[in-house]
Amino acid sequence: MPADPPANHAQRRPDSGVRRGLKLAAIAVTVVVVAAVAVGGFYAWSLTQRLQDAAVPLADAPAEPPALSAYTEPFSVLVVGTDECDDVVTAAFGPRCSDPENDGARNDVNMLVHVSANPRRVTVVSFPRDLQVEIPECTTADGGTFAGAFKASINTAYEAGGLTCVAETVSELSGQSIPFAGKVSFGNVVNITDAIGGVEVCIAGDGIDDPDAGIDWPAGPRVVKGFDALAFLRTRYGVGDGSDLARIGNQQQYLSRLINKLRSDEVLSNPGTLLGLANTAVNNITPSESLADPVRIAQLAYTLKDVPFEDITFVQYPVADDPDDSNRVVPDQEAAETLWQALADNAPLALTGGLNGNEGVIADPSVPTAEPTEGAPDAATPAPDASATPGASSAPEVVQLPSNINGSKANQPTCSDGNG
Repeated sequence: MPADPPANHAQRRPDSGVRRGLKLAAIAVTVVVVAAVAVGGFYAWSLTQRLQDAAVPLADAPAEPPALSAYTEPFSVLVVGTDECDDVVTAAFGPRCSDPENDGARNDVNMLVHVSANPRRVTVVSFPRDLQVEIPECTTADGGTFAGAFKASINTAYEAGGLTCVAETVSELSGQSIPFAGKVSFGNVVNITDAIGGVEVCIAGDGIDDPDAGIDWPAGPRVVKGFDALAFLRTRYGVGDGSDLARIGNQQQYLSRLINKLRSDEVLSNPGTLLGLANTAVNNITPSESLADPVRIAQLAYTLKDVPFEDITFVQYPVADDPDDSNRVVPDQEAAETLWQALADNAPLALTGGLNGNEGVIADPSVPTAEPTEGAPDAATPAPDASATPGASSAPEVVQLPSNINGSKANQPTCSDGNG
């Protein structure tokens, strides 16, 4: 396996412009696709329902097929973003994509979307690209065998054995079954954001000044679309401490606001917008075989369509500094186990850490802090023991996640912590 270049989480590091552009473009498409797949599937379901509503009976009609309904089991979808030179990127970057330094493809973005059984809750777990993990034995693209690696950056798994190898790596790390996965590259994030009229984001602090991303924006709300949306998702040095972890928080702001936009009447009530978005998403995704069935996609999307925003949680996988390399991070297994057990128990999650450990985002200062409701139980107070009340059903207690699991809820407005 080729050696992985150092990645300093807090300091600017040398990087070729094209390699950096590819990584950040992949991030942009990944963030969009998490929500776009669901809306595209819901649109397929919606079309089916409209056809059924307008249908007329026939005497000799065959027996009805099973009704399209929500996927009944809990499930996880792995979304992987790669930095490869696909056709779109090659056309944009020209001869620079022929540079041997930029050969291959790395999974720089890895998001595990976990959906619980009823009551439905959605948790999106982002894994840092420089997280040191064990990569299992994998089958390579040419049918050979990758022997595995005891310790390597998670973003080398795709080069080792494609999407399947990334899924197996994340599954071994997390202990989660991953029945569905999709890989995206640069594709066309411009068309995706334009398809829904852009997304309004919030910029706080001193604004964002990041020449590498082509941004010099003042603080305040801003609707980003087209190349502006790509630039916003690319920015790293313009938010927080300039680290890759700070950028994750900024991307999660975008994803949260994107989901709110996608589930708004402005989008869901517009068939043309939905169809365009679904087509764009499909054209930019390489799915696992299990995710290639339109009916299955519609089932998964139907499952997600009514999840309350307060039950959609974005978190960063908990890490600690690598004792062997200060530019890398290693899993905090104890903190992670608390997260995985909470997901297994379908317990409500309470975030006790910051919005982002590297100051990528802050709470939206324009949104007033909600006053506690009189008589409402404190979030840290355990739920009453159902066994003490005859006939009461047992419900999982709210789980207080460790303080190094940073994140936010979809109903929790955040702003970029601009350092311009």
